Amino acid sequence: MEPAPRKVFVKTYGCQMNVYDSARMRDVLAPLGYSETTTPEDADLVILNTCHIREKAAEKVYSEIGRLRRLKRARAEQGGEMLIAVAGCVAQAEGEEIVRRAPSVDLVFGPQGYHRLPQLLARKKSGEGPVVETEFPAEDKFETLRTGQLAGKGVAAFLTVQEGCDKFCTFCVVPYTRGAEASRPREQIMAEARRLAAQGVREITLLGQNVNAYHGSDGGGRTMGLAGLVAELSSIPGIERLRYTTSHPRDMTEDLIAAHAGNPKLMPYLHLPVQSGSDTILKAMNRGHTAADYMRLIDKIRRAKPDIAMSGDFIVGFPGETEKDFESTLQIIRDTGYASAFSFKYSPRPGTPAADMAVQVPEAEKDARLQALQKLVTAQQTAFNRQMVGRTLPVLLEKPGRDPGQLVGKSPYLQPVHVSGGPHLIGMIVDAHITGVGSNSLSGHYDQAV
Repeated sequence: MEPAPRKVFVKTYGCQMNVYDSARMRDVLAPLGYSETTTPEDADLVILNTCHIREKAAEKVYSEIGRLRRLKRARAEQGGEMLIAVAGCVAQAEGEEIVRRAPSVDLVFGPQGYHRLPQLLARKKSGEGPVVETEFPAEDKFETLRTGQLAGKGVAAFLTVQEGCDKFCTFCVVPYTRGAEASRPREQIMAEARRLAAQGVREITLLGQNVNAYHGSDGGGRTMGLAGLVAELSSIPGIERLRYTTSHPRDMTEDLIAAHAGNPKLMPYLHLPVQSGSDTILKAMNRGHTAADYMRLIDKIRRAKPDIAMSGDFIVGFPGETEKDFESTLQIIRDTGYASAFSFKYSPRPGTPAADMAVQVPEAEKDARLQALQKLVTAQQTAFNRQMVGRTLPVLLEKPGRDPGQLVGKSPYLQPVHVSGGPHLIGMIVDAHITGVGSNSLSGHYDQAV
C-alpha cells in the first residue's frame, strides 16, 4: 500500500553542511509519501534546519516559528494538520527550551538525528507530546542513512564526509552542537559518489566541520586521510572536479598539500580560515597555531601549487582585541592575498568560554573594524577577478542564467562565469575566454565543450 501523499517544506539556515542535511531529510521522508513544496502554506510538515553560528540565531528561529504558528492554526481551523519541526544546531543547543517557549513545535532534533525522522514522526502520530531528541552519535547517522535519492541536483553536489570538531575554539558552539569529530567510512562515501556520478554530477564538494581531519575506515581495518579519499574519488568515471571545505590549519597535512600539486581533479581553491592575525587573539581563541605558523603553511601550499587561490574566515572584535591586534589581522590579509573571504563581528555564544571573557569590544568599534577589513578583502577579491581577464579558464556549465541564451558555470577558482549557450550544454566543461568582470562574477565566451 502506497503511503498517503504529503508535502514537506524545509527552510535551511547556515552552512553547506545544513544544505546537505536538508536534502537528506527530504530523501529520508520520501518513502513516507512526502514530496517537496516551495512554500510552507501547503506543507503538512515544515522543518526549520537551523544554524547556531550567526548572531541572534535562536531569536530568528523563534520569530519564524511565530509566523508558522499562525499557518498551523489556520490549517487546524480547516480540519487539517501541520507539523512544525526544528532541526539542526539551534535544536541541539536549545532542546527542551524550544518547546517550552514555542508549544506549537512538534519535533526537535539535532543534526545527528535526521535519519530517525520516520521514527520521530511515528512517535508524534501515536499521540506523544512534543518529541525532543538530541542525543544521536554521528556514526549512527552515517550507518543508517538511506541511499536512494541523493542530495545532488544538477551537475554539482555536496557530500558530507566528516562531522563534528575536537578543536574547541573558544568562540564556537560546533563541538557542543555537532559533537566530536567523526568520519564516514570510505565505502559509504565512494558508494554515494558513484550514485551522484550516475545522476550526472560532475563536481563534488566534500563537507566537514574540519574536513581535512578526515580519517575514515577503508573497510579493511585501515584508516585513510583526506588526501587518500580524494585520490580514490578521482577515479570515479564522470567526476571531473573535487573540492572540500572547511579546513583547519592544524590538519593541513603534507600528503594533502601534495594532492593539490599532483591531482588535476582537485580544484586550485582552498578555504583555510585563520580568524585573526594576532597571536594574542589566536591564543585566546584556542586556535592552536600562531600567525607565523599560518603564513608558513600558506607559503608551503603555494610552493606546491603556485596558482592556488586562497579563501579565509575572519572574526573582528573578539574579546580583548586591541587596535594593534586588529592591525595584525589586516597585515595577515595583506600578506596572504585572498581571492575571497568571509568576515564577521564577534558575537557571544552562550556556553562558550569567550562569552564569559571580561573585556568585550564595543559594538561601534566592531562595526568600524569590520568595515575596514571588508574594504581590504573586497579590494583583493576584485583584483583577483580582474587578473582573469584575457585568460582561458575551464568552466563547468551548471544552469541557465538570468538572460535568455545565457548559461552560468564555475571556474576552478569558484567564480561564477556567464557565457552564451543553450541548455543542452549544461554539465559540459568549456574553455572560456574571460572578457569581463562583474561585481561578483566573470563573463566570457568559448570555442567548444569538452
